[in-house]
Amino acid sequence: MIRRNFLHSLLGTLGIGLSQRVYAKTAPSQSRRRLILQESPLAGFQYHRAAAIWPFLQEGENLHLKREPCNPHDRHAVAVWFRNEHLGYVPRRENRTLAKLMDQGVRPQATLIRLLDEENPWRKIRIRVELLS
Repeated sequence: MIRRNFLHSLLGTLGIGLSQRVYAKTAPSQSRRRLILQESPLAGFQYHRAAAIWPFLQEGENLHLKREPCNPHDRHAVAVWFRNEHLGYVPRRENRTLAKLMDQGVRPQATLIRLLDEENPWRKIRIRVELLS
């Protein structure tokens, strides 16, 4: 709850509220600021294509986030994709605010920030989710 209130306050300073639709407009001459929303492990590594494409992944790669409101396991599901490969999901315990932002038209950027060759699938991939303003 504290994290969610903090995020609401932080987004409010950028003029982004969870109760309004957001349409980002940036003049070409302005430099864009990055606001880190979260850093999370990748959920579902072992159930999707992450293991199959492991050799092709590199830290710093851009990832695509896709909202899945009709997901039967989690109505706040946010899938993580690399090119045309489904890697997994933003963890359920960390996806609610991100899902609400995406439902309002906000398009956050995701980056692969850590790759570890570990047995534990929750430690293999870590992602960063940011807003550009």
